[in-house]
Amino acid sequence: MISIPYLICSLLSFIPAIVCHEAMHGFAAYKLGDPTAKRAGRLSFNPLKHIDPFGTVIMPLLLMAMNMPVFGYAKPVPYNPAYFKDPKKGDLIVGLAGPAANLVLAIFGALVFTVMSFVLPVNQLAQNQLFYYFYTMFLPMFSLINLYLMFFNLLPIPPLDGSSIFAFILPRKYLPTYYKVQQYAFPIFMIVIIVVPYILKFNPIGIYLDFTAGNVFDFLFSFGK
Repeated sequence: MISIPYLICSLLSFIPAIVCHEAMHGFAAYKLGDPTAKRAGRLSFNPLKHIDPFGTVIMPLLLMAMNMPVFGYAKPVPYNPAYFKDPKKGDLIVGLAGPAANLVLAIFGALVFTVMSFVLPVNQLAQNQLFYYFYTMFLPMFSLINLYLMFFNLLPIPPLDGSSIFAFILPRKYLPTYYKVQQYAFPIFMIVIIVVPYILKFNPIGIYLDFTAGNVFDFLFSFGK
């Protein structure tokens, strides 16, 4: 059964993670000359502007209930590569801006954790329940969820951010076919990552996230132990 503190910390970690992720996509596109995201109101840090009912709410709750790594997605930020001087390069920069934002947030959470571990010993933190949960539960969860989102989105599967790397190195003549595949790849992928672990008792995405996000997390939080 999911505890109330765990649920609260998960939501307070996940929502800022996806909001910053999507806002940075839009901000990168805007700095490259594309006003599409700004006109759509997607440069905002207001969560309501970015929430996708399934990807932001239902899927993370399902993953929590299944004891799987918590990740998800928000509504994709609209942008138009035609505004970029170099569409392929611009698409790559916009694609990597979201994961980069999550990495910065994860490092920030680890820095706060490390500073608190030196300034306030755990036995002193235990005297204040709010600070105790903030230190022992929220900060590690905040960084880990941001790392999960970062590495999940770096998978080279359309329309995840990692696919922008694939598109960058793909010859231009294959791009039209690639963009057609995009609209079918993601729904199939989402079904697979939720259904496969139950049917085959094998979770490739969980293994991947443990190896990538898990190891980076261990490194970031090793300084405060």
